[in-house]
Amino acid sequence: MNMSQWTPICQVEDIPVLGSRRVAREQGLDVAIFRNDQNEVFALLDRCPHKGGPLSQGIVFGTHVACPLHNWTIGLCDGQASAPDEGCTPKFSVKVENGQVFLDATQLASHATDQVRPIAGPARRTTKA
Repeated sequence: MNMSQWTPICQVEDIPVLGSRRVAREQGLDVAIFRNDQNEVFALLDRCPHKGGPLSQGIVFGTHVACPLHNWTIGLCDGQASAPDEGCTPKFSVKVENGQVFLDATQLASHATDQVRPIAGPARRTTKA
């Protein structure tokens, strides 16, 4: 098993308490790094599973974030929407060492790069092959 390559992103202090910071990627949507009032740090794709709202603009409370569009509650630990809502946002491995926040380089490069923001307009049904 190969060792994870960790990419330094920022200092914990660079992430607003109960807020987030976006990390741009070469491919795919940004990753949102969240910080709660316990200085715990979490990383999710910056996209609500509901209508694609930018979770980075949501309010963090405990280990959840409220999507700014429709107030869906998304778990920061697992990306799962809280019942009765259903859906999941891809989660990214994150670690903090000596106040420095790191993301898994392999995940940054390849995880959930196929997800896109919904296009405004009528809902289109897509079928999985």
